[in-house]
Amino acid sequence: MAQINDTALEKNIDIGIAQHDREGVVSLLTSLLADEYVLYTKTRNYHWNVVSPHFNDYHKFFEGQYGELEVIIDDVAERIRQLGGKAISTLEELKSHTRLKEHPGQYPDDKTMFSNLAEDHESIIRDLRADLVKSDQSFHDMGTSDFLTGLMEQHEKMLWMIRATAPTS
Repeated sequence: MAQINDTALEKNIDIGIAQHDREGVVSLLTSLLADEYVLYTKTRNYHWNVVSPHFNDYHKFFEGQYGELEVIIDDVAERIRQLGGKAISTLEELKSHTRLKEHPGQYPDDKTMFSNLAEDHESIIRDLRADLVKSDQSFHDMGTSDFLTGLMEQHEKMLWMIRATAPTS
């Protein structure tokens, strides 16, 4: 679990969730924020660097995907703030909290790009499933659990779109 220092969590919030539980939820959300940002960056990289006979379609597809991720990132950061936490925002912080793998210096073919994005969405979906249960059962925060359920559904739809669009040969 990511460590949240005492100055990073506002203590005067009384929303029916104990400070310790809010700290736990903020920690879950901090890892999620980092994961979403890494996936956003990877998707944007693929938008810039895709080479394919279907360049125009894939270029636009990746743009739509990173646009959706940009909204998710903002929503996760705002949820952290609603709970009294501070949203991390530096590349160093994001890298230290992510559960996803980056591939520096690699510029894969279009098929591998889609495969990499599918794997990352699957990873986020698995983590969201575990985190939404933990948010509810361990930290007594049904609101965040509901929020995470909605994000899981968004990632499931994005994954479906990736699979439906991915090159087959």
